[in-house]
Amino acid sequence: MAHPLSPDWLDVPRDANALHQGVWPRSSARADNGGLSFGGVSAEELVAEYGSPLYVVDQAELSERAKNFRDIVQEACERNNTTGSVYYASKALITGHVAQWISAAGLGFDVASGGEMAIALAGGAPAGRLEFQGNNKSEGEIRSALEAGVACIVIDAPIEAQRINAIAAELGLVASVMIRVNTGVHAETHEYLATAREDQKFGLSPEETTALVQDIRGMGHLTFEGLHSHIGSQIFQVEGFVEAATRLMELYLAVIPRHERATLNLGGGFGIAYTEADRPGDLAGIVGQIIDHVGSLARAAGVAVPHLAFEPGRMISGPAGVTLYSVGVTKPVKVHDDDGLEATRLYVSVDGGMSDNARTALYKATYSARIASRESHSEPALVRVVGKHCESGDIVVDAEYLPGDVAPGDIVAVPATGAYCYSLSSNYNALGRPPMVAVHEGGHHLMVAGETVDDILARDRGVSRQPGS
Repeated sequence: MAHPLSPDWLDVPRDANALHQGVWPRSSARADNGGLSFGGVSAEELVAEYGSPLYVVDQAELSERAKNFRDIVQEACERNNTTGSVYYASKALITGHVAQWISAAGLGFDVASGGEMAIALAGGAPAGRLEFQGNNKSEGEIRSALEAGVACIVIDAPIEAQRINAIAAELGLVASVMIRVNTGVHAETHEYLATAREDQKFGLSPEETTALVQDIRGMGHLTFEGLHSHIGSQIFQVEGFVEAATRLMELYLAVIPRHERATLNLGGGFGIAYTEADRPGDLAGIVGQIIDHVGSLARAAGVAVPHLAFEPGRMISGPAGVTLYSVGVTKPVKVHDDDGLEATRLYVSVDGGMSDNARTALYKATYSARIASRESHSEPALVRVVGKHCESGDIVVDAEYLPGDVAPGDIVAVPATGAYCYSLSSNYNALGRPPMVAVHEGGHHLMVAGETVDDILARDRGVSRQPGS
């Protein structure tokens, strides 16, 4: 029987130790002693070595997902007699190791800041496979991108065209640019993630884009490469992508001469499963339908099918990540449901929280959880996994069923944290950001060192105590 405080989508599990397929990395498994392992490495071993909270990334999962997306795009493009490119959305997760793995998989990089660009390049990404985005690129960032030789800069405002042209002229080169178009398509997603609405900071209207294309063609140090669109994030259905592609193709046919082939970049936003209730569509089917649709529109218009580009981020890194926490306090809390009936929710406090995963607080995101250090056959209890920060909204997992004997000292694993958790992490309450480790074929290595209190003090010029003293 469902708990009266449980959300409608959350079912009482037959086994509160079971891992839902599609939510956890494919290498996830329980050992004979009941503990969880990832990439052949036990959660207990990882926490013993690196501490907690701890970001864990399954290298094989991330690499395979990148290669799979690349292959899906290539196959569908070949079917439509065109070519395709995949740019990994670095904002989801970018480190030197991630840059190496993504490059090895044959993908380029979508970077949105000088910092993301620097990490990608330092990790070995070829500059010619980077596209630089952002609604407020500084002159320094533009100069660095052009000096590095990035493939393209995506323009988000008319003033940027003038700025890029002037800097390119100073450097004695011609810059390749695209324009981000606000298609007006409203993806079925959280309000803050719907980045193709008219009243928001990203992109230009079709009318503004048409005028800017003409201006760019009159600038001596810019080459116009095509159009860019991004309709939102965590999207499960294909209809929004198809409608955006339709509107983008209408604009494409209006601004691209019939004898030329330019690029349509249809962005990313492909959703993943965070809980058992999430049902992402078949990725090959969704991407294939988008590409086939553009192909049919181009053929109907009698033009070559554009070069097509996509920017998956969460789809690649999200399911590859798991965060490990140690339980410090458990506390049953009696509350009343909507009918006034009393019920008990078990609060499970862990040693991290909104400083290592801000998505629940920001977007009311839902996550799953399991005890990772052991297996238990206690009756499932409705729990709320919360952090240690001084905020009532410091929630990691809003609602989940865990074995009722979950206790201090247990390790709790939260899956699908490979995207936007490390990227959005902070030092709130002066907590150091957690380390990140890679697991692969039974081995593990440090990707990013964790921060200590000494690291935080080292940046503060107003303290008298020297770090380490």
